[in-house]
Amino acid sequence: MVAVGLITPAQSAAAKAEQLVLRSPLTVDVHAEHVAEMARQMVVDRFGEQAYTQGYKVVTSLRASEQQAAWQAVRRTVIDHDRRQAYRGPEDFEELPAGNDKNSDATEVAIARVFKEHRDDEDLRLALVLEASPRRVKAQLASGEAVELTGEALAWGQAALSPKAAQTVAIRRGSVIRVQAASARKGANAAANAWTLAQWPDTEAAFVALNPRTGRVHALVGGFDFRQGQFNHVTQAWRQPGSSFKPFLYAAALEHGVMPATQVNDAPLEAVADQPPGWDPQNSDGQYDGPISLRQGLARSKNLVSIRVLQHIGVETAREWVGRYGFDPARQPANLSLALGAGSTTPMQLAQAYAVLANGGWRVEPVVVLRITDAHGNVLYEAPPAPALDEAQRAVPARNVFITNSLLQEVTRSGTAAKAQQQLQRSDLYGKTGTTNDAVDAWFAGFQPGVVAVAWMGYDTPRSLGQRESGGGLALPIWISYMQVALKGVPVVEPEVPDGVVRVDDDWRYAEWAEGATADNGYVEGIGLPKTVIETITEPIKSWLQEWFAGPKASGPTGPTGQ
Repeated sequence: MVAVGLITPAQSAAAKAEQLVLRSPLTVDVHAEHVAEMARQMVVDRFGEQAYTQGYKVVTSLRASEQQAAWQAVRRTVIDHDRRQAYRGPEDFEELPAGNDKNSDATEVAIARVFKEHRDDEDLRLALVLEASPRRVKAQLASGEAVELTGEALAWGQAALSPKAAQTVAIRRGSVIRVQAASARKGANAAANAWTLAQWPDTEAAFVALNPRTGRVHALVGGFDFRQGQFNHVTQAWRQPGSSFKPFLYAAALEHGVMPATQVNDAPLEAVADQPPGWDPQNSDGQYDGPISLRQGLARSKNLVSIRVLQHIGVETAREWVGRYGFDPARQPANLSLALGAGSTTPMQLAQAYAVLANGGWRVEPVVVLRITDAHGNVLYEAPPAPALDEAQRAVPARNVFITNSLLQEVTRSGTAAKAQQQLQRSDLYGKTGTTNDAVDAWFAGFQPGVVAVAWMGYDTPRSLGQRESGGGLALPIWISYMQVALKGVPVVEPEVPDGVVRVDDDWRYAEWAEGATADNGYVEGIGLPKTVIETITEPIKSWLQEWFAGPKASGPTGPTGQ
């Protein structure tokens, strides 16, 4: 350029002296791969093969900062869970020439082959081991950077470095492994350029957040890594919701005279009708506390309380009721296992159901794609406007939603999700943890009135996440991390008390039960025993029971005690 007179020698010298900053092709400003695929499918469905030639532009409802926060939360939590499992060994092995000369032609060819055949990742970096001993591992990244692991960085995979390790799990020269920058795990406390042993996780997770009044999706992460698997767990994974389903059964119970202060017997269950064969339900903590309030039953996720509530209202009644929130009754069991969330739902459907609670009682349809335009800016598709939340469209009574939400607020204040209010330092949080049998599925579903979000974690082929794992330990941290970004600067919202609700003895109840009465519905004047049992009891005993249940032990309206 100097020779032909395009620039001066001084300009040439300045250009040569300028330091180049290379951006890794692995780094993306916002990870929304599953949403991009949803948008692609929608365009192809509408316009066929022209989708790939006409320069269509798709505008989604995602919020960039919230989407990235959700993606990072999912990745971090899944990786943390995987590090609590045993190290499974290298991903592959490449035969390298003997010796440590990594610059030999044969070694260069072998290294190039490894990085061509295996995919790198911006966080879990691909590395080829060049030297390995029980105390030190030297490896090369795809970028050409040399890394060295010693001490604590190797502690997790120490068994794989033993001379006695099986060939399938041994870390040795030629092993293809994953490493992670220590700063990604320890933050500012990590030494510069320090690395630690890692592995690609087996676990999957999903997250979705949306505006409960409009249905517009703010964040959606369909899995740990889209390139590894395109299956969208938010919309396609039908899993058991566990205890995250319980609030909808409690909401049904409110319509049958069971109020938050109702005493329900937390005790082992005897064999009854509608019970699955061989079913022996227990509380997750193994403890039974006798009569406790409905409020405490949900806050502490007492399974036996939920079962007795379901017995009280009836299985079919409950299945019909949950349809109001968008659940498919056909996917819900027609027996008492319904009380423990043994049916099926997707994270998106569960978010839609919780949106009914967050917005005050209306169903909204999730919306991801807002607009499609052609190459000239002409609008070819536009999402319909958000529905009017008027009384004609109401799915659930306002007072029912208000009291159900007060129960969910207790869960985040003192119950199984108390970390939510503790870490976010705000009271307007509502939600429920969910952990299925043997911790196969872990959930947290909840909301602040302006945003509802659901987090899930599990294996694609269902198996236990670990004996001590739970929705509160796995899914809730994802939810909290997202909410720290989504709720930044958002003022606390206090709910308005709707008509038909009164405050009695420090709790809420329907106005018609203000004096402590309860609906009949198979029970006699709140005694808590089925009519068929009462009718066989002699008058003196019946009189004594009525006095006993009317005493201090039966504060507030009474309901099913299971006795």
